[in-house]
Amino acid sequence: MIRVLRLLLNILLLPLRPLMVIAPTERAAWVAAALAPVAVVIAATAPGAWVAAPLLGGALLLLIALDAALIGKVEGWEIRTSEDIEVGQPTSLAITARFAGRQPKRAEAALACDPRLAEEGRVALTLSPEPYGDGWRGETTLTPTRRGTALVERAWIRWTGPLGLGGRQFDYALGKPVRIWPDLSPVRSPDLQTFLRNAQIGLINRRIRGEGTQFEALSEYEPGMDRRRIDWKASARHTRLFARENESERNNQIVFAFDCGQAMCEPVDGLPRIDRAVSAALTCGYVALKGGDKVALFGFARRPQLMTPFIADARAFYRLQSAAAGLDYEPVEPNFTLALATLTAKLQRRSLVVIFSDFTDPTAAELMVESLGRLVNKHLVLFVTMTDSEVEDLITAPPGDIATLARSVTADSLAQQRKLVLTRLRRLGIDVLEAPWESIGPRLIDHYLAIRNSEAIG
Repeated sequence: MIRVLRLLLNILLLPLRPLMVIAPTERAAWVAAALAPVAVVIAATAPGAWVAAPLLGGALLLLIALDAALIGKVEGWEIRTSEDIEVGQPTSLAITARFAGRQPKRAEAALACDPRLAEEGRVALTLSPEPYGDGWRGETTLTPTRRGTALVERAWIRWTGPLGLGGRQFDYALGKPVRIWPDLSPVRSPDLQTFLRNAQIGLINRRIRGEGTQFEALSEYEPGMDRRRIDWKASARHTRLFARENESERNNQIVFAFDCGQAMCEPVDGLPRIDRAVSAALTCGYVALKGGDKVALFGFARRPQLMTPFIADARAFYRLQSAAAGLDYEPVEPNFTLALATLTAKLQRRSLVVIFSDFTDPTAAELMVESLGRLVNKHLVLFVTMTDSEVEDLITAPPGDIATLARSVTADSLAQQRKLVLTRLRRLGIDVLEAPWESIGPRLIDHYLAIRNSEAIG
């Protein structure tokens, strides 16, 4: 009904179209619907008075046009939102408008944008008068669901007259880009920042003697020292007992490899698994950079997507963030054979390779297990996967009916098959980390520090 009224008004007011665009309201549509039975009654009781029906319709159109003419024009309006936001983190979007002349009774705005910014690619909000000032303002919250560059393509604003029957409306193209970055809220968390201020990993790295395998200095042996630290050759030369002081190696190479295939594109609690993995990897990578190690990122799906150079300075962390933002979502099965062969060829020394991936069944994981078995011969491998909360809920659901029981049995079968694959990986000498996405970041940091302290990388 509103579209019909708008079409009739735009035809009647075609000469005025450069000056105004009439937009009938929902109230006008209800009034038109209420007049329809009146026209039917007139036609049935007094056929000679049929002319009253078009007169009533014309009067309604005239009221709509008059109502739209009574309100002022838009003097100016703007859209305020951040140009750089993080996936999964809420951000505010505000629209401010100023009207010249008579103030409207109601004002609304709408935006057409990329679906990764808002559901169905549409944002609608109602404007209200500002308490201090002569403008109108509307605000809403956006939560992006995927990384990348999203466009706010077009904007509409509509304001209605005092009768609430008609208003004005205009739209124009925006083409405003909004860059959606990986989520770095765990890096900025107070707990992690407090942890990074300790003696081992801090703003200034201190040398920790007495641990590790990298030689630091010789010191005179004193009672209470571990006898295994005695350097017998140096002691023989000096005719006194000397002990070796070692230091933990800080120049390890850490590679975070991301499976960007179909399984990792599936959402877990509202965000794709790959975005959860990127957030955890960047958090662990920041800790590694603070500890003096080198970090690189590797992404693959059907073929390798990116391989960053090794970053050794925490001040260059933004380069890892920028590279992670470029990891694409691909609804295809990953090619582990090509990807891990390419990664092995690029690594010139033994490294810790942290692989984020997922699988649905043992058959799909067969090539993955085979490729990881070849990779572990040259490098230390940590396989990271996230627990599927939906499967866990199905397993623990009370068996109230046959359908629920069948789903529970199927989910338990999938969980058992998953355990078999993870057991095969452990038998190959691969460290496996499986945890819910909420704890995957802290658990990954704990695993990294344990491996680093054991001197197993170099």
